[in-house]
Amino acid sequence: MTTTQLIRARRFLPLFVTQLLGAFNDNLFKNAMILYVVYEVYNSEAQEARFSALASAIFIIPFFLLSALAGQLADMRDKALLIRIIKACEIAIMLIGGAGLVLAWQGVALHTMAIPLMLAALFAMGIHSTFFGPIKYAILPQHLERGEVLAGTGMVEAGTYLAVLAGTIVAGWISVQAAAIAVVAVAGIGFFAGSKVPPAPPLGKVEPLDYHVIRSSVTLVRTTMKDRRVFLAICAISFFWAIGTVLFIQFPPLAKNILMASKQVASLFLVIFSVGVAIGSMVINAMLKGTVSAKWSPISVIGMGVFLVAFQQVCAIWPPHNGPEELMDVATFVVQPLAVPLLLTLLGIAISGGMFVVPLYAFLTTFVDKSQTARTVAANNIVNSGAMVLGAVLTEAMTLSGLPVVRQLLVVALSCGASAWLGYLLFRAERSAVTA
Repeated sequence: MTTTQLIRARRFLPLFVTQLLGAFNDNLFKNAMILYVVYEVYNSEAQEARFSALASAIFIIPFFLLSALAGQLADMRDKALLIRIIKACEIAIMLIGGAGLVLAWQGVALHTMAIPLMLAALFAMGIHSTFFGPIKYAILPQHLERGEVLAGTGMVEAGTYLAVLAGTIVAGWISVQAAAIAVVAVAGIGFFAGSKVPPAPPLGKVEPLDYHVIRSSVTLVRTTMKDRRVFLAICAISFFWAIGTVLFIQFPPLAKNILMASKQVASLFLVIFSVGVAIGSMVINAMLKGTVSAKWSPISVIGMGVFLVAFQQVCAIWPPHNGPEELMDVATFVVQPLAVPLLLTLLGIAISGGMFVVPLYAFLTTFVDKSQTARTVAANNIVNSGAMVLGAVLTEAMTLSGLPVVRQLLVVALSCGASAWLGYLLFRAERSAVTA
């Protein structure tokens, strides 16, 4: 089945649209909040980076605590029914988040519950994504043929990043009151799309749920990691998301304080990153021709590190502008002499990252029994979230130590070496399994 036929299929399209809208809403709300606080509340690079790190950590913590329960639910209950429940909760969450955005628009963010309300909604959206994440990947091998899983995974990843792109663009260009209305409306549309996902009942024996979040998380990760290929894929994905977390935290303060650019330019960075990952997702699917393999993963992440160094070098020699009171808009920014190489290196980072990570997600859903796929994805989310929290903590530590944001990029680039090594080990494990 071609990609065009797959995306129109009843067994794939509703899920694709549902996750697309969910990713859009996550990023619309999160970026509207962060950009507002960075550009309207704080006037310090350290404070801005700290708040951005705090927001990222608040969103990630539920993945670490609740992924085991989410994976159990997804494997033990009808996934389509769970999607309906999760999407109904999103509407309530966005009503709370929208109220916080409205309070922020009224100019009382420092004197009322606006920021705590927005952070509470962000935490709740983290819970929402924690429970939806295992479903969106685990349902693919249940509704798709084995030869369609890589294409389906690539489309889900590309769609997610295009949704991130759209949410980021909208967050940077509309007012906070418009964002408040939009997040509630999109949540409603997402609930309608989710109601059209075909049934996906549990495939294995229905077991009792373990509500002890620490014990169930440790047990789940230990059990999942027994397969060396899955273990290495999870570790490599986790390094990727740690790197991505640091970059996403750094973009707004980097744009404002180093490049002297407006919040629309900060959004442009996130847009280019999202487009690049989507391009990389589709490119690697074409190169592998539907075969799940880590063949290109090591060279892809090495390319990511090289582009990161180039991006850092351009930032380091960026000429001074007229000061933060005259931040450049997009039109002014893109005609700067170094703007094109800066944006091209950023695009290269993202394309390489997309090529690296998509096949690794396919490993998680094709090399385990279908009755275990949701829990495998959940185990991945636990380890990923731990790595992302460490990325946020690392960013905070580098900021407190006085290391400038532009030099922090070199630390991120060096981290790509560890990901390349893990990708190489995964490819060796993959070849050993084939020849065994």
